[in-house]
Amino acid sequence: MGDLAFDEATLHAAVSITTICRRQRQVRLAGYYMGQTGDMGQPLSRDTRLLVGGQAVRGFGYGFTAVLLGAMLAARGVGAVRAGILLATLIGGSAAASLVVGIFADRFGRRGTYAIFFRGVALAGAGAATSPPWWRLFVVAVTGTLSTDVVDNGAASTLEQVMLAADDAGTGRVYGRYNAAGAAFGALGALGAGVAGVASRTTNHVWLFVVLVPVGIVGAFCAWGLSPSVEAARTEATDGKPPRAVRTKLGPSRVVVHRLAKLFAVDAAGGGLVTTGFLSYYMTQRYHVSSGTLGWLFFLVSALQAVSVLIAPVLARRFGLVATMVWTHLPSNIIMASMVFAPNFKVAAMLLLLRTTMSQMDTPTRQALVMTVVTPPERTQAAAVTNAARYSVRPFAPLLGGVLQSISLGAPLLVAGVVKGAYDVALCSWARGIPGVGSKRTPPRE
Repeated sequence: MGDLAFDEATLHAAVSITTICRRQRQVRLAGYYMGQTGDMGQPLSRDTRLLVGGQAVRGFGYGFTAVLLGAMLAARGVGAVRAGILLATLIGGSAAASLVVGIFADRFGRRGTYAIFFRGVALAGAGAATSPPWWRLFVVAVTGTLSTDVVDNGAASTLEQVMLAADDAGTGRVYGRYNAAGAAFGALGALGAGVAGVASRTTNHVWLFVVLVPVGIVGAFCAWGLSPSVEAARTEATDGKPPRAVRTKLGPSRVVVHRLAKLFAVDAAGGGLVTTGFLSYYMTQRYHVSSGTLGWLFFLVSALQAVSVLIAPVLARRFGLVATMVWTHLPSNIIMASMVFAPNFKVAAMLLLLRTTMSQMDTPTRQALVMTVVTPPERTQAAAVTNAARYSVRPFAPLLGGVLQSISLGAPLLVAGVVKGAYDVALCSWARGIPGVGSKRTPPRE
């Protein structure tokens, strides 16, 4: 037994992946695998349009406030360690909220949970806009309704990822448009941060967090407009009571999901060092650029992200989901690490924009991969576990980032590039050992 090449966990993973590959081939044979049948141009369903709308409006709000947050911390003279603690709290709140959604959303209703989240965004924006003391800002942070990045992976993303799965069918097509909407409106939000007066020399911009109030209201209306088809499957009760939602949990796909969650956690640990809030803080401190300039820069960053996530499904169709994830992500991480050596803001900005052309292509492909390797009843838990895994490690990254910055202001960029590059190598290595995943050309087992 000791000479066997695969342990039991790997065997279960291989069996699960083989099953998934068979499903994907059936999808392709039906003309639904993003391809030759014109599927890329297929209209989105009403529910999908509402979910994309929810992502778009949230992206605008978070694009606005992510730029504002970093600039506000720098303007108020907040030290690197204290800023790292606040950013860590924001990320930790998102991880906790995602796990709560994974446990309760299918039981109490995905639409209602989605609406509650957006109402929380409105309340968080109203609370942050009143220039609260630090302790109150930390209370808001733990709710998971604020974000350090334009496109978040918290509670709302968990719900959206699950509710979009039926329309996407493992192709990345819908997730590409979904992420493009978030990035595009995030770009407008970043631009709005400059246009709204953040570029002025005054430092009291905290009131601009009020933009999250209408964001929360519009998002809640999107949630209320969703149809019952986005809810979890329900079973007939044996005691004559109304049908009840199935309490979802991981089953046959548990090994694969946990393996992916660990890999995604490594990637997220590196990403937590270089959030939009950190980059805003870093460039303000090192290059002394204005918030208005940063607003324009992050507008371009989000605009490039919107284009890249639309291209990702096309590449995935040709090369496969994992290959697209790895061979776009790895070069972007090398470029990110090189940013630490940029002698001036212009060079740093050019490197950031070059990195952005590739860095987010793994997002729609990652989401499609997770929804593909599980059965439909497992989707909410799978999305919650993988998203929470990404966020559960990220609170520690800003803390580490603060310590690294005390050594060198740009050290987090270099460390993040190394860590995220190691994730790419590990993902590629793992996928090659699983039949049908490492390469799109690998024929699935029957």
